[in-house]
Amino acid sequence: MRLIVNVDNNWGIGLKNKLLVRIPNDMKFFRSQTIGKVIVMGRNTLESFPQGQPLAGRTNIVLTRNMAYKVNGATVVHSIEELLEELKKYADDDIYIVGGETIYRQMLPYCSKAHVTKVDHSYEADAHFPNLDEEPAWKQVEESEEQTYFDLEYVFTTYEKE
Repeated sequence: MRLIVNVDNNWGIGLKNKLLVRIPNDMKFFRSQTIGKVIVMGRNTLESFPQGQPLAGRTNIVLTRNMAYKVNGATVVHSIEELLEELKKYADDDIYIVGGETIYRQMLPYCSKAHVTKVDHSYEADAHFPNLDEEPAWKQVEESEEQTYFDLEYVFTTYEKE
């Protein structure tokens, strides 16, 4: 299982259920990695997507405690156990955890690879991703050349669980 995330210098990922920054190349990378794959998210993450709809060309799975929650075009599960059972239907390498903070934290132990876009800026954030540089089980194995978007600098990194 993999995860994909965009973080700032403090490993912040969001503010008020919105991304901290939208970088076209990062969005393109997200699409290239997840198209045709399974994406797992919480309800708030789904609702932050355009029109609050599942992303096309992917199998969308939403984890929520709200038992009445339903959404067209997505499978809805209500516990980690139910999610793990649902994920057995898919190849491990085809599954991507895409947020938010709670889902990332709950699913990190099940992941073996993390695609982390690191933006060299500190934003105000109310949602954070665990700092993989401080997690002994995780090691950064790749880093792209530095990219720029207007005045922002960022790199694409890959971490693997040892």
